[in-house]
Amino acid sequence: PLYDINDITKMLPHRYPFLLLDRVIEVEGAKRAVAIKIVTINEPYFQGHFPAAPIMPGVLQLEAMAQLAGVLLLRRLENTGKLAVLWAIDKVKLRGAVTPGDQLRLEVETLRSKDQVAQVRGVGTVGGRVVCEAVLMFTLIDA
Repeated sequence: PLYDINDITKMLPHRYPFLLLDRVIEVEGAKRAVAIKIVTINEPYFQGHFPAAPIMPGVLQLEAMAQLAGVLLLRRLENTGKLAVLWAIDKVKLRGAVTPGDQLRLEVETLRSKDQVAQVRGVGTVGGRVVCEAVLMFTLIDA
């Protein structure tokens, strides 16, 4: 991986159980990034969502996407010491279930970035099947 879990924890403030990325496998400058979240039955949210038919909540799929966007945005030198705060979510589509044993592949692409605001498009897939997508807006603040 380009960034393993140790690298990711140096870039993001999130920690277990809320850190939802396992590794970043591709990065193209400040334009695009790809990460993997390996979904296991040990995830704490499966205790209540839903015990008899565990499904990763859609909002956590979007959170994982937002965390990857944070990695992408915070790689830029001018954003050193900043925190990428999710500001808005648009065009959300949850298209399929993510269950234990799945490998959630997340891809984000910068649509716009100006001053302290950035807009990113994200897509999540499992086995090549789109399970979630959204347009995320961030504001960058001093950490």
